[in-house]
Amino acid sequence: MSDSTTTQAAAARLVLARTKAELAAARTMLAAPVVLVPTMGALHTGHRALLRAARALAEPAGQQPPGQVVVSVFVNPLQFGPSEDLDRYPRTLEEDLAMCAAEGVSLVFAPSAAEMYPGGAPAVTVDPGPVGQLLEGEFRPGFFDGVLTVVLKLFHLTRPDTVVFGEKDAQQLALVRAMVSDLDLDITVEPVPIARDADGLATSSRNRYLAPDERAAALAIPRALHAGQAQAAGGSAAVLAAAGHVLRGAPGLAVDYLALVNPRTFTPVQVGPALLLTAARAGGTRLIDNVPVVLPVAERRDR
Repeated sequence: MSDSTTTQAAAARLVLARTKAELAAARTMLAAPVVLVPTMGALHTGHRALLRAARALAEPAGQQPPGQVVVSVFVNPLQFGPSEDLDRYPRTLEEDLAMCAAEGVSLVFAPSAAEMYPGGAPAVTVDPGPVGQLLEGEFRPGFFDGVLTVVLKLFHLTRPDTVVFGEKDAQQLALVRAMVSDLDLDITVEPVPIARDADGLATSSRNRYLAPDERAAALAIPRALHAGQAQAAGGSAAVLAAAGHVLRGAPGLAVDYLALVNPRTFTPVQVGPALLLTAARAGGTRLIDNVPVVLPVAERRDR
């Protein structure tokens, strides 16, 4: 069978649900384990990595019949602030469906805002707690309320056994894990490593906004994080100094924050496992990225 024939056959098996009723009907036909990949569409190579991880999780030890992968495609208005890019956020459903078909996805749920929120903005939302007020939560007030609210709705609607999230959105991943634990949701959360473009920039749907000079400026973000990571043996101050030096020297880049934090609480950390995170703007495009850092038990004082 040719590659094109295989892709056509996969596309024929892919079900597109635009309403909750269509989703409910399609969901009854899926074999367990069901693995959900929540997205806002505009799928790229990073999403492809998520889809492939989901497919592997849906087929444990060659199980027959295999489980199936569900993808949600929904640009969630609750997580966009008044001055953010809701209206111009890329919407490429046909291309998204083609990628999903090629990666063996069984069901795509692509609702409208009216379908997800028939009464308008919901009166009841999910409070992300203290972690949701830090870093991204500080610079994007209400962001995590919107994220966790839509994620919880998607969990109820798709009823997955497992859900995959990318590690680029590290704070989001931590909050989803906390919600699953605190609310006793019977779902396994699986992280997938950050995908990067050939030049090192973390792959993102927003990268397509970048003009060539803006992309050149944005490349300081991964350079800064790796410069900081390389100084881990010198302790937290050395890590932040090295990363900050690169960011401050990057023309055309406006930094929202640079932080070295505990991966669970997102508060500053001095020893042990940590995340070095930053958010910065190149032109009008806001990008986030992070790398893991392991700080020594006792910081060196001779530097």
